[in-house]
Amino acid sequence: MRIVKDAEERKNEILDVAERLFCAKGFDHTSTNDILNEIGIARGTLYYHFKSKEDILDAMIERLTNQIVAKAAAIALDDSIPVLERLTRTILSLNVDSELGDMIMEQVHRPQNALMHQKLEDRLLGRVNKLITKIAEDGIRQGIMHTDYPAEAVEMIMTYSYKAFDSIVQYSEEEEIRKIEGFVYHSERMLGMERGALQEVMRPLFKKLC
Repeated sequence: MRIVKDAEERKNEILDVAERLFCAKGFDHTSTNDILNEIGIARGTLYYHFKSKEDILDAMIERLTNQIVAKAAAIALDDSIPVLERLTRTILSLNVDSELGDMIMEQVHRPQNALMHQKLEDRLLGRVNKLITKIAEDGIRQGIMHTDYPAEAVEMIMTYSYKAFDSIVQYSEEEEIRKIEGFVYHSERMLGMERGALQEVMRPLFKKLC
C-alpha cells in the first residue's frame, strides 16, 4: 500500500536520508539515485522538493543553522547567566561538533561552493549578531560595557572573527597568537571595556591565547 506523507514530512525525510548518506559516503560519492533508492520514492517526488543535490545540501545548511541558532538563543536570552559568562557560552555554542556539521563545512569551503559559503555566513551572522547584541546591551546596562553603538560593534567583531578565524585560513603559530591578541584588544575597545576585561572570556575560545 502506497504511503502518502505531507510535504513537510516528506521533505524532512529526504533531508534525513541525504544527511546519513552524505556522512557515510561523502557528498561527491552520493547520487540522487542513492537517495531515491534509500527512501523508495519516484524521482518526480524528489524534484518536487529539491531541484538538485546541491539544493538538498543548501536545505541541510538551513536546517543546521536553525539548530545552531536555537541552541545559542537559549543561552543568550537567559538573563540568569552573568553577562560575560553568557557571551562565552553563546559563542562556544556556535561550534559545529558533529559528523554532519563537519561534512557540511567541508563542502562549503570548496572553491566551487563559494556562493553557498557566503549564504551560510550571511544566514548565521545575521541571526547570531542580534543575540550577541542583546548580551552587549545587557552589559551596557550593568556598566560592564560602554558604547553608543552596540549592534554596530558586534557586527564588526563577529564579521571579522568569522573571516579571520575561518578554519580554511592557515596561520603560523606566531601569526595566530598575534591575530588573537589583536582581536581581543580591539573587541574590548569597540565595546568600551577595560583592558584585559575579555581575556578570561576569550580563553576558552582560543586555546593559544596569551
